[in-house]
Amino acid sequence: MQRRAQREQRDQRAKRLHRVLVCAAAVPVMLVAAGCSSDSGSGDSTDKAAKAAASASASPSPTVEAAAYGKLPEPCKVLSKKTLKDLVPESKSGKEGKSDDISTRGNCSWNSLDNNGVKGSQFRWLNVSMLRFESDVARGPADKLAQEYFEKQVQDAQATEGAKSTKSEPVPGTGDEATAVRYELKKKEGTFRQQTVVARVENVVVTIDYNGAGLAGDKSPSADDLAKDAKKAAKEAVAAVSEANGAGGGKAGGAPSKSASKSPSQSASKDASDEPSGGASKSPSKKPASKS
Repeated sequence: MQRRAQREQRDQRAKRLHRVLVCAAAVPVMLVAAGCSSDSGSGDSTDKAAKAAASASASPSPTVEAAAYGKLPEPCKVLSKKTLKDLVPESKSGKEGKSDDISTRGNCSWNSLDNNGVKGSQFRWLNVSMLRFESDVARGPADKLAQEYFEKQVQDAQATEGAKSTKSEPVPGTGDEATAVRYELKKKEGTFRQQTVVARVENVVVTIDYNGAGLAGDKSPSADDLAKDAKKAAKEAVAAVSEANGAGGGKAGGAPSKSASKSPSQSASKDASDEPSGGASKSPSKKPASKS
């Protein structure tokens, strides 16, 4: 009996020792497993954050070069009194067109009628219009938009309905680029000789419309003289735009801007996309005014 009791005590001590050894061996395995699991989760989170930051830095927001000119001069004051006296001698004052944003568009017109009774009369009409463009991320830089509008204005003048003897020529020394278009329009009052000069300086397009006619039997004015006067007015208006923006009229001297393109750009698909948002209608029709 005593031996049996001693043997049972030895068996119980052996079982307890075995349980202790098993537990001691399991603890490092659990710690290692827990450590690996923790490290793996932290690494995945860090990698995802790094990749997101790299992706954001690799895709910067689109930008476009800012417009060179930010305002326009008063349209009825872009021409000197002497120039107005030469071109529209009988006009008392200019008539400014309506604009919902004078910083982006403006125009002014003058009428002159030198009535000599039975000896006939000399009629002159002058209009100055200006359109300024802003850079847009979707549409492009302002000077490119202005160039497209410049080309469209020239094309419109060249395609005037009923025009006869149409001629076009570049006008040097006037902004970044300028073109003069001349033609004749026969009306019941007489033959009107039209001159249109379109000039671009940076992101602004200036259009000069000037026509003259001999009425009631008076002879028609010289087309060459009218063209010379229209070019003079265009150069003066371009200088006024530069001066209004603190550029000292430098572009009137013919110095091209660094952004000026050497090759024509495509014309815009429609007028609305050519013009700044929030503006009034296009410049007045190229058709000359008739005697009232």
